[in-house]
Amino acid sequence: MKISTTGLTLLAFTSAALCAGTAQAHVTLQTTQAQVGSSYKAVLRVPHGCKGAATTQLSVQIPAGVIAVKPQPKPGWQITMTHGKYAQAYAFHGAQLTEGVRTITWSGGPLPDEYYDEFAFSSQIASSLPPGTPLYFPVVQTCGDAAERWIEVPAAGQRTRLEMPAPALRLLPTEKP
Repeated sequence: MKISTTGLTLLAFTSAALCAGTAQAHVTLQTTQAQVGSSYKAVLRVPHGCKGAATTQLSVQIPAGVIAVKPQPKPGWQITMTHGKYAQAYAFHGAQLTEGVRTITWSGGPLPDEYYDEFAFSSQIASSLPPGTPLYFPVVQTCGDAAERWIEVPAAGQRTRLEMPAPALRLLPTEKP
């Protein structure tokens, strides 16, 4: 029996989901792959609050090479952004970007523990980033006085499961016409 590439991908994702157990209970990215040099809509999925408490704030750190960031408004939530200089300039629509959004914070809500929601932003993946590498989006989920820090990033070559993993995006090569 021959299995298609799509079938193998689905099988791999299903197996990972079944084996992950409690790892599915953290903030994740809806789309976990993007091509270098492409636009990317990041959708942060928030499946629960903090130990029963409602989520009142979500803050995401934007990794190097993710540029032209624009958060999506959410009714009942306020958005604040911190801006800063990039470590290098990035080409974008004929210009050189040297600074941009470094952190997005949605606050207000609240998002009760028994509900699920998504927080999104549009961006561009810089064409100078190397394909095959992951980008991590550390997230701090605040629930009143409590917080869940989804900020752990694996060391190079690390294979063990992290307790509080940062959402990750795998970079794919640019498709050639």
